[in-house]
Amino acid sequence: MKLSISKAEWLYVIKCTLGAAICFWLSDLFPQYPLFWSVISVVLVVSPENDQKLAYIRIEGNIMGSAIGLLVYFLPFPTIILLCLGVSLTTIAGTLLNLKMSVRTAVAATIIVLYQEKLVNNWEVALQRVACVVVGCIVGFIITWVFIRLEKATGKKKDANHVGTE
Repeated sequence: MKLSISKAEWLYVIKCTLGAAICFWLSDLFPQYPLFWSVISVVLVVSPENDQKLAYIRIEGNIMGSAIGLLVYFLPFPTIILLCLGVSLTTIAGTLLNLKMSVRTAVAATIIVLYQEKLVNNWEVALQRVACVVVGCIVGFIITWVFIRLEKATGKKKDANHVGTE
């Protein structure tokens, strides 16, 4: 068992917490939209490595997954079939498009869009969830960008291979 947390790991905790707080604030600011779903996208986009390329890859996955989820949503099947089909198609698309690093993120976005409570099952909710995924991606990207700029400003760029080993 590890008994200490490195500086990079603390920064990751701060980024995830900041992303969750921003999305919570946005959901309070716009209560008519289910922006709490954007928290999932934020934590999928930010990384301990503070890597902008990795953020792009994860945003790509979020967009792909939410788009597939939205397309599958309109098929005339029960939710469980839509969910299984969406997960399968997202995984296949990610593999065929050689986006293996973003498949898990894409599947999460697909689930966000497709999973709807039995009482609230309409296309507007699915579209709002796509928007929530995008909002989460934007917030996650901004957080990553700010932390990269702070890292450059302090002149302390870490080698990604040493993250978590301090």
